[in-house]
Amino acid sequence: MKSSRLISILLLLQTRGRMTAAELAEELEVSVRTVYRDADALAAAGVPLYGDAGHSGGYQLLDGYRTRLTGLAPGEAEALFLTGMPGPAAELGLGRDLANAQLKLRAALPTELRAQADRMRLRFHLDAPGWYAEQEETPHLGQVADAVWRGRVIEIRYRRWKAPHEVDRRLAPYGLVLKAGRWYLVAGPAAGSAEAVDPERPFTYRVDQILAVRETAQQCELPEGFELAAHWRRTQDEFHQRLHPQEAEVRVSARGATLLTGAQAKALATAGTPDPELAGWTRAVLPIESHAHAEALFLGLGAEAEVLAPPLLRDRIAATVAAMAARYA
Repeated sequence: MKSSRLISILLLLQTRGRMTAAELAEELEVSVRTVYRDADALAAAGVPLYGDAGHSGGYQLLDGYRTRLTGLAPGEAEALFLTGMPGPAAELGLGRDLANAQLKLRAALPTELRAQADRMRLRFHLDAPGWYAEQEETPHLGQVADAVWRGRVIEIRYRRWKAPHEVDRRLAPYGLVLKAGRWYLVAGPAAGSAEAVDPERPFTYRVDQILAVRETAQQCELPEGFELAAHWRRTQDEFHQRLHPQEAEVRVSARGATLLTGAQAKALATAGTPDPELAGWTRAVLPIESHAHAEALFLGLGAEAEVLAPPLLRDRIAATVAAMAARYA
């Protein structure tokens, strides 16, 4: 374990340059004191590693020093081939580049690792989109990706759900995200735009809804401290919080529980308790978007569920059931 950690420290410093003990500790998931001991061990072994004290200090390798301890472990080689995503790479115009990179990597591997990587490629395939997701055309993805990579402001024509349905935007592109088979552009208003610029609150645009795009000569920089993955995680958390702002108390039969999906199924499984009045039924407080959403959701369960609260939702469902009974009388 320690030898692997020492190699990781060498490779981190070789690829990233100067790093503080705290940064190394966070990256390696160890204590700062452990990093100090590891640095002493590397120095004692003759590695030209030196550290500077102070706020801007840190550890750094002597200029020009390169370690050749870059051999791959079997699991690492397998993981590299498992992460190859030919579909998304092709959409970005990098399909051939990915294939060439994998070919070169495979040729550089020892025979044993090459065989293991081949087994991984033959037995595992990643297909992110859901079964019922239709293939969406993203004719401007290549242009957008190029602007993201080059750090160029773009002008787009965008289709949205509210009026006016087609709008023009001048954007500073921060990054592209592939979520469940759909591409999203994270971007902020470009400098000089009429919209207020808030680096902490960039906008998200569906790339398949971009109707036209023009790359400008204006350069743009990422906001200080912006990190795409962290921003996307935060965006998802906020989305799920907004998605189910209300709650409903229900009891559900065993069969009804199998029909629930998503947030409602998770809440029932984690917070449900046996119903004191109906044997085999479960009672729980479930998240809902709105009364209209909940009405359709629980009516879909038929007689396998009963809403207990709030009263307005219960009355709404009862009125709908009465109207249906009258319709089918």
